[in-house]
Amino acid sequence: MKRNAFYAQSGGVTSVINATAASLILTAKKYPKHIGRVYAGKNGIIGALREELIDTSKESMTSIKNLMKIPGGAFGSCRYKLKKFEDDPKEYERLIEVFQAHDIGYFFYNGGNDSADTAYKISKLGAKLGYDIKCIAIPKTVDNDLALTDCCPGFGSVAKYVVTSTIEAALDVESMCETSTKVFILEVMGRHAGWIAGSSCIAQESHPNAPHIILLPEVNFNQVKFLAKVKKIVKKIGFCVIVASEGVKNSNGKFLAESDSIDAFGHSQLGGVAPFLADLINKKLKFKNHWAVADYLQRSATHLSSEVDRTHAYEAGKKAVQYAMKGLNGVMPVIKRKGSSPYKWEIVPAPLTKIANVEKKLPSGFISSDGFGMTNKAKKYFKPLIGGKSQAMKNTNYQAGKMEMVPKKLKAWR
Repeated sequence: MKRNAFYAQSGGVTSVINATAASLILTAKKYPKHIGRVYAGKNGIIGALREELIDTSKESMTSIKNLMKIPGGAFGSCRYKLKKFEDDPKEYERLIEVFQAHDIGYFFYNGGNDSADTAYKISKLGAKLGYDIKCIAIPKTVDNDLALTDCCPGFGSVAKYVVTSTIEAALDVESMCETSTKVFILEVMGRHAGWIAGSSCIAQESHPNAPHIILLPEVNFNQVKFLAKVKKIVKKIGFCVIVASEGVKNSNGKFLAESDSIDAFGHSQLGGVAPFLADLINKKLKFKNHWAVADYLQRSATHLSSEVDRTHAYEAGKKAVQYAMKGLNGVMPVIKRKGSSPYKWEIVPAPLTKIANVEKKLPSGFISSDGFGMTNKAKKYFKPLIGGKSQAMKNTNYQAGKMEMVPKKLKAWR
């Protein structure tokens, strides 16, 4: 029986998330006997609750394929966490109401840990409320912290951006260190897992062997050891480059850069590790320093995206549709590495019960004994993920398309 599909983007976006959207929409067209239209939620799951659905069938093939090259979330994303059914059954009843009104039988949710939780809850929803729907979560997170998958679409491109930025900034600082800046600090994303900061170790294969210090959430910050390390490096080579994760914690487990702000998922807003470290170095060591926060630049840099990463994103979208066609429910297509040199991989289904709300941290075997760097094992893992030259900037039109809304059939939600 032909049913319509709902696709939505969730959480922080990436430079390749729209490649997943393009793949899913194009693959769905190959199953005309089973899938009618693909509706995209405007601003994620909120689009379903508000009955704000974008009819992707109104888009030209050119517009759909062009999504491959556009950063950000083409249909809008959100940070919105569904409560437990027992706490707010009306939320779930509303979703079923919208799905029924538009004959939606397939639910695809593209996001990270919290998004996997949402997809899992909805996968159980059909049985609870007597509505037949197949739910597939699609991996996407720059943090690379989803369980069971070797890596996450979105991560490889951020890693490539950080590696490139580290090399170029290091060359800049090296050339000026005799009479000017001696320490440069780059702050990158990573709340509880240091995958992004750790990936900067690939820059060490290029001159001038930076970063010299990598700070991770997995290793508690020791001020005395840190300052001693900085001082030693500057004395030896004249300058020091540091890559720090936003989630670096002190010995009490408190974020060095925690603010009073909380996001919609209940996470503390971070940002400020770099200026914290810069101030510390300035006061204790008197070294002139500069700092930068990669922030949104690292996740939106399509011009520097990894083609391996883009391929991961595309294939994940394709597999999501194929799994739904096989009748799978409550699963996620995950990447399974088969080899690192040469890089070989495949995509397999994994249960959301083992993924939702589980954070994968850097393995201890990836972290050097002094806690300030990465091991060769880590470099072997990271290197293939930043491969391939992006073709995204060639004749790119950053207009996502018509974005024509489906006429509403229900009363407004809340």
